[in-house]
Amino acid sequence: MLSDAKTRSIVIQCALVALVAAFAALLVSTTFANLRARGIPIGFDFLRMPSRIVISEAILTYKSRDPYYWAIVVGLANTVFISALVIVFSSVLGLIIGIARLSSNPLAAGTCRVWVEVARNSPPIVLLIFLYSLWWKVLPPVGEALNPLPGVYISMRGLEVPALSVDIASQGLFLLVIALLLAAVGWVVGRRGWLPPLAAPLVLAIGAVGLWLAEAKFTVDWPAFTGSNFTGGKELTPELTTILIGLTIYTTGFVAEIVRGGVLSVGRGQWDAGQSLGLSRGKILRLIIIPQMLRIIVPPLNSQYINVVKNSTLAIAVGYPDFLAVMNTIISKSSHSIEGVFIILGVYLALNLTLSSAANWYNRRIAIVER
Repeated sequence: MLSDAKTRSIVIQCALVALVAAFAALLVSTTFANLRARGIPIGFDFLRMPSRIVISEAILTYKSRDPYYWAIVVGLANTVFISALVIVFSSVLGLIIGIARLSSNPLAAGTCRVWVEVARNSPPIVLLIFLYSLWWKVLPPVGEALNPLPGVYISMRGLEVPALSVDIASQGLFLLVIALLLAAVGWVVGRRGWLPPLAAPLVLAIGAVGLWLAEAKFTVDWPAFTGSNFTGGKELTPELTTILIGLTIYTTGFVAEIVRGGVLSVGRGQWDAGQSLGLSRGKILRLIIIPQMLRIIVPPLNSQYINVVKNSTLAIAVGYPDFLAVMNTIISKSSHSIEGVFIILGVYLALNLTLSSAANWYNRRIAIVER
């Protein structure tokens, strides 16, 4: 039986896995026994205890009497919020800058090259600290806030932007959920090719009817300076704004180079074919070059998106309470360092594996299928 190479390989691999698992179990059991012998608490029961910690800025509602597990969820929401915004902003800016670097205009190409070189060769933590110091040394006080765009104000207290609020009647919320489910069914129907001419209009119509039945009201709350501070709108603190701008600048430099390499990887004949059809340069990029480029740049882009999640831990340098900062506070307050490290490793592993799985799914979807 073991003379077969395939069977022998499977047996050897199973034996190695069992050996590693046994070593890990021995290590864990020995560690727990030593901790108990020294009277050090071990276990995750502390997660249900009141946290009594302060989280200065949170996307979710949080109070100091909330349990530890909710403080962890709040910190995780802050990290996901930052990472998602940086990924979106850096992807859009990276696409623009990467294509602009190939422009025949020397000013546009040179400016984008300076951005890329500065971002790629600067330590991100130095960039964050530099940007954070600008809030107090360059920007004016709140009474003299800069107004670069309508409804947008910048001062040493942070960034004031308009806030969009959605008011949905409670009796219409169920109808909205049903409408969204029907819209999802319509999208699947269109993707399967069962009803292609009506799929897109069906999704839009059902979504619109759902919002109408739910009595959804969209209002924009504009910030206004009254007395000594701003009222209305949404305030982005200097800490949050710094981490968003800093990581976006840093990540955009790498995304732009990935995009530039992807554009150059598409053969010159594709440009010539588009020009022979009478397409403009913009349409050639949008309809011919970018779809082919995506098959090449998705894997390196995924690596950059994972780096965004890992680089979000640098928020602790500017005082923003991300997941790692919250976990450090919990570990120091509860004295459950081993459990805290396990939670940190597990959460970041789950986030990065989720990103990787999504990128791999999209990469398979756009891959060329050989017949």
